[in-house]
Amino acid sequence: MSSVATVGIAEMGVVRGEDQLITYALGSCIGVCIYDKNAKIAGMVHIMLPTAPTDGSGKSVCRYADSGVPALVNKMESIGARRGLLTAKIAGGARMFNIPGDSVVGNIGDRNTDAVKKILSDLRIPIVGHDVGQDYARTMSFNACDGMVTIKAFSKGITTW
Repeated sequence: MSSVATVGIAEMGVVRGEDQLITYALGSCIGVCIYDKNAKIAGMVHIMLPTAPTDGSGKSVCRYADSGVPALVNKMESIGARRGLLTAKIAGGARMFNIPGDSVVGNIGDRNTDAVKKILSDLRIPIVGHDVGQDYARTMSFNACDGMVTIKAFSKGITTW
């Protein structure tokens, strides 16, 4: 019997087999799904910001791309995923606030997307699917059985890839 685990903001989840992960409210945040198709191990992290504060005040590892993505990979490897077989799909990174210019708040979605892409590249995990940018929020679900991601967006409908 399969189950669906919810990944909240600044959280991660790992499932295998027939189970699924889901995260809601991906606006400027990024949902990162990582998959080992041989082991059928699926992991998801809901990233809010590109980098953890340098003063050590960032206590929630999964809040930040530079700490959350590596933590997810480590968790997946601890239960049998193999780094060389991992692939990633990402969604979110929208511009939710119409702020003129290049303000820190206005372009947070772009900065999150860039940070996640860099971290995945550094970890040598290829991005095999993405739905990022634009100006709308998404709900992202991830199936451990086949690695498929489904995106639901109020104004765009449902897509699976």
